[in-house]
Amino acid sequence: MNNKDENTTIKDLKLIVKEFVQKRNWQIFHTPRNLAESISIESAELLEIFQWFSREDCSKIKHDLARRERMREELADVLIYSLSLSNIMGIDITETIRDKLTKNENRYPISKFRGISPKDHNV
Repeated sequence: MNNKDENTTIKDLKLIVKEFVQKRNWQIFHTPRNLAESISIESAELLEIFQWFSREDCSKIKHDLARRERMREELADVLIYSLSLSNIMGIDITETIRDKLTKNENRYPISKFRGISPKDHNV
């Protein structure tokens, strides 16, 4: 079995996370608030990897094996908690992302924002 993005669905990932949680009976701890807090904490740990780095330094992290591995682990934590939250809240990830991108397309039309940061456009 090839466990790569091109061969794994979001449904597969949600099931893998759900089974992991259920086998440990952790669902009793997985309230929406606790999961949202965990996402925030893990996101901060991901951000910490880049703390005090210049833009140029950040691009080099991809080739720093130790930092890259830490980044992979923190990103995995963010995604696992996000999938857990979607599981308990009954949120369809694909539908949610498509809906949000549609809103963003309307809010940030290509004609006005191509190559321009929203913060530079006073949105």
